[in-house]
Formats: sequence, C-alpha cells, structure tokens
Amino acid sequence: MSTGGLSAARLGRLHDVMAGHVERGAVPGLVMLLSRRGEVHVDAIGTRAFGGDDPLTRDTIFRISSMSKPITAAATLILVEECRLRLDEPVDRLLPELANRRVLRRLDGPLDDTVFANRPITVRDLLTFRMGFGQLMAPRDAYPILHEAHAAGIGMGGPMPDTMPAPDEWLRRLGALPLMCQPGERWLYNTGADVLGVLVARAAGQPFEMFLQERIFAPLGMRDTGFSVPAASLDRLPPSYRTSFQTGAIELFDPAEGGQWSRPPAFPSGAAGLVSTVDDYLAFSQMLLNGGRLGTTRILSRPSVALMTTDQLTPAQKAVSGLVDGFFDGHGWGFGVAVVTRRDDLASPGCYGWSGGLGTNWSNDPAEELVTILMTQSAWTSPSPPAVCLDFTTLAYQAIDD
Repeated sequence: MSTGGLSAARLGRLHDVMAGHVERGAVPGLVMLLSRRGEVHVDAIGTRAFGGDDPLTRDTIFRISSMSKPITAAATLILVEECRLRLDEPVDRLLPELANRRVLRRLDGPLDDTVFANRPITVRDLLTFRMGFGQLMAPRDAYPILHEAHAAGIGMGGPMPDTMPAPDEWLRRLGALPLMCQPGERWLYNTGADVLGVLVARAAGQPFEMFLQERIFAPLGMRDTGFSVPAASLDRLPPSYRTSFQTGAIELFDPAEGGQWSRPPAFPSGAAGLVSTVDDYLAFSQMLLNGGRLGTTRILSRPSVALMTTDQLTPAQKAVSGLVDGFFDGHGWGFGVAVVTRRDDLASPGCYGWSGGLGTNWSNDPAEELVTILMTQSAWTSPSPPAVCLDFTTLAYQAIDD
C-alpha cells in the first residue's frame, strides 16, 4: 500500500476509464490530480485540441470558471479577519449602489412592481448567495428581470470576459435592477461572488486582481493563476469547447491566441474569471484542508476555514432554492463552496468543493484527507455533471485502499 493509502491497481483503473472518455471524444484531453496524506498523483491524458497532436501536460493552464468562487470567498474572509469587513454588516458603506434596495413583488412581474427590501444586503448574504439576485436556470426571456439582466451585460450566463464592463459600471448596472427576492430569503447562484470581487477591491483599497495576487497566489506559489494568461504562456492554454444547443455539435468557444483570456479583462470576475493549473489549485486546496495554512504560510485561521466550509443554509432556504432538482437534499452551501450534508454517494459528509462549467471539478474531503481535481476544457451541457466528472469522482474514491 502507498503512503497515501491508494491502490496502484485501482489508480490504473482510474487512468483506463478516463482515457476511454478521451478516446470516445467526450473531451480532447484532461489533467487529473489526486492528493491524499501528502501523496500526489497527476495524470495528463489526450491532446490540447480536438484533432490536434499537442499533448496536455501537468502545467497546462485551464479556464476554471466557477472554481474561482472559493478563492473569492477566501479573499473576503482575509478582510473579515482583519476587521476591514464584517460578516453581518450591510454592504451599503462600501457598495452604495446596492443600498435602499427594491424587490420584485413576484419573479415574473414587471420591473416597476416592487416593494422595499426588508433589510440591507450583508457580506454574509454575498458569501452564501442569499443577496436576493442571481442566475436562474431558465431561458433569458423567461421573466422580465432576466431579460433586463441579460441586456445589462452583468454576467447572467457562462463566463464571457469580453462582454463585461469595468467594476464600477458593472455595479451601477446591477444596482439599477430590482432584487429578485428579499435578502436572505433564498439561494440564487453566481452574482454574489461577482459583487464580492468589487467589495474586496473597495475594502482593500486596491484592484481585486492585485489583492488576490498579493494575499493568496504569491504566498501559495500559484504562479499560473490569474484572470488572463500572459503571451509567453499562451502555448499552455488549450482552446475551450462547448456543445451547440441548436445542432448538438461540439464547437470552439474560445481560442488561446486572441481569445478572451489572452488579455486582462475589464471586469475581473470573482464568480468565474480565473485560470489555473492542477498544481496551483492543489496549493489552494491543501491550504484549506490544512485549516488555512500551507507549510509555514498561513492564509486564514482554522476557525475561518471551518466557517467557510460549513453549511450556512436553513431548511426553509433550501426548500425554495436549488441549481438542479434535489441538489439541496444532500448538499448545503458554505462560503463559495457546496458542502455534502449526508452520505448519498461516495463523498463523506463535510466534503466540500465546486465545479467549473467550462469543464473543471474540485473537492476536498477532510474525512478521507483527499483532494480531487479534474481539468478539461469542454463545457458542461447542463448544471448536472457530465459522465467524465461523475466517473472521475467514483474512481478517485474507489482507489482508496485502507
């Protein structure tokens, strides 16, 4: 048995099954990482592009989309620990654009049919996605508020850096719209993390991307993590693919050269804007698994990590929330991460993590001392994980041999 309690034969099964997904054309290639008790296994399979010859490598840079959210939450907690932010303080002081909110009487109602918010939005609301505004799994014209939010260009769909305005203008546009529901009423996806990026910048008195670099990326040695890829490293960024909803065909979404992540964005999205590598993200993951410290470098206190990775939603909030049907039956939401609340698959209760819709997946399982990271650049076709992600999770756990 290995020092990490992983079976060599079962790791071989992991490789073979994941290679099958590449051979069948589900993805052009993938890089996966398992880390347990200091033992790290990395496997790069396939090529950068469909029909290409350039292999993926361990240092390939991926668009991690919503795996940006846990990093944004950690950045916020750094400022909470320094008392530059407070969890239950209204955001009005630093984000006056979100003061004196109006709330739709009903989600499908006209934008001028509103009432006053019962209370201000707080930092905790943003961290837990209970600010009263967010993405809905519905067509963009399903409700007047969705139509207007899409028209405002505030990031109501997948990550599109080229379409987003600078932070102050972004927040002005968001503030011009009513809330979808009362603050604290229900969990609504995504928007809270983008607001946090603006809040962190204003609280820290420096651009969000600079704060992340100085307080998280540089201390943890995350050299390839940021909101764009420098020209000298673009040869390590593969093209990004998605499936056309009209034809069902796989199509190019974003190239490396000249693509949306080849230059710094106007809006550094705390919800979905980052790129990273498996080793960079392992450093962040291991820091959390270690209770806020990597080696001699402490990013957060152990109690802050425990708070971040504890389910914050009430049963009443879960009853009116969800990303897909039944998601909150076995999960909760902490600060920027989903949390497993009951064992209805292989993950232990208390396991936490999140995925990226452009083709990435991450989890930390404290009970098993296990980190799992999967990186592809083939976008999900629905909020439910594709087979390549489901199989990766199953195979990671079946490799445990103690």
